Amino acid sequence: MSYQHWLNYLQSAEKNSMISNKLRKVLYKFPDGQQMAEEYNMDTGVVQRRAWRKCKQLMGEPEWEIELGEEPRQLNWAAANKQNTAGGGDADNISGGEFTVRESNTAPLLTKRITKKNIEWRIRNLPYPLNVYDIRADAEQRAIIVRTNNKKYYKVIKVPELDRCGVPPVQANISAHHQFNTLIITYQKPPILCEMEAQVLLLLKDVETETDVDDLLKGLLAK
Repeated sequence: MSYQHWLNYLQSAEKNSMISNKLRKVLYKFPDGQQMAEEYNMDTGVVQRRAWRKCKQLMGEPEWEIELGEEPRQLNWAAANKQNTAGGGDADNISGGEFTVRESNTAPLLTKRITKKNIEWRIRNLPYPLNVYDIRADAEQRAIIVRTNNKKYYKVIKVPELDRCGVPPVQANISAHHQFNTLIITYQKPPILCEMEAQVLLLLKDVETETDVDDLLKGLLAK
């Protein structure tokens, strides 16, 4: 399987997991010093957010880098926050990393989300009609290239999910439409990517998961 290297990397990590607000939150700490945080929708099993923290630097803690998320925001890792009451720059505390990305109200803003069948990018604040955009799968750069024929916008969109499967992006899997000043690009997942995601869920099935006490109390009181 071409995604076996990715599965091996996930298996090598120390993993902490908790359930809160119908989300399963997983924190990975890898032997190479990197950390990854994910949020999974408990109803669909689809990952909604993913962020990375690189190895520690000599000066201070590295910031979290968002790979996936409908809107840039702080991921709330309540379990780590409860354990780290002293504050400061503890790398185990996801809440310590500020995820808010400040953008101007008119600058193009790229966000990404994943569904069961597709990967979707939304580029807001792009007023041009659909026929202005040229959207191409670039196998050499292993990316999707977005440009406008009026030369007002250019973007290289990496697709790490495909890299983890060892496959390049394919033009036939791309579709796009434009509405409300937003360009929406949809990429149909190849079967190997869906297979890889299923294998990751099987891997996480064996990870011990805590339940948020507040959520548990709400559930008991509702009965």
